[in-house]
Amino acid sequence: MAATIEETFQRPVGELLRGWRERRRFSQLELANRVEVSTRHVSFVETGRSRPSREMVLRLAEQLDVPLRDRNQLLLAGGFAPIYSEASLHSPAMLAIRTTLRRLLKAHEPYPALVVDRWWNIVEANAGIGIFTAGVDEQLLQAPINALRLTLHPDGLARRIDNIADVRAAALGALQRQVASTADPELQDLYDELCAYAAADQPTQPGSAEVVIPFKLRHDGKELSLLTTIATFGTPLDVTVSELMIESFYPADDETAEYLRAAS
Repeated sequence: MAATIEETFQRPVGELLRGWRERRRFSQLELANRVEVSTRHVSFVETGRSRPSREMVLRLAEQLDVPLRDRNQLLLAGGFAPIYSEASLHSPAMLAIRTTLRRLLKAHEPYPALVVDRWWNIVEANAGIGIFTAGVDEQLLQAPINALRLTLHPDGLARRIDNIADVRAAALGALQRQVASTADPELQDLYDELCAYAAADQPTQPGSAEVVIPFKLRHDGKELSLLTTIATFGTPLDVTVSELMIESFYPADDETAEYLRAAS
């Protein structure tokens, strides 16, 4: 059973840091060299023989590429106050972020674009995602709408994606890497759920001209071919902002581009 947040805070900071080091597959020597301390000091921190300073916790967390949410947990475990804010996206402090996101999404129309949080719940979207929500089970459209569940659920987009095996394999692979990177139990639960939807089909072999996996979606009798990119904010200092991902879809061929422009 996954540990609760309270249990995580009760674990020594050294134990948590050792977990992140092992997750990143660093040796104590490699980590010590990165933060410019002795291997002995890293060992003492991990075993609890030495209590790390606030600055040392942050230096180790930075070198281990620990997410901001988990850096706050490390600080708490070490007896220090968190330094990264976690504001609601709808709070006044986030007005500039919301405005920027909506401008980006609007500028991307008529092509689909959406913003998701760490757990792939949609927090913003443009009008273009109508091609994704059309005809799916209403239960999948109840807030919070999870983008991966919407895509892979048998009553969602899966029945309209012609290359669903390829899309599912790519989505599950990316999510599995995210689980390994963050050790987030909610993401693990989502991964397990999505795996349960998988049929016995196998991804097709990519064609010689393919460099990325296209998203082949049937909409009103027309097969659309889309490519997708994911962007994040650079150098965030807020947990919420650091976890936002902007997924933008682009037409992979002229026919899809013309169809989406006409449909808008």
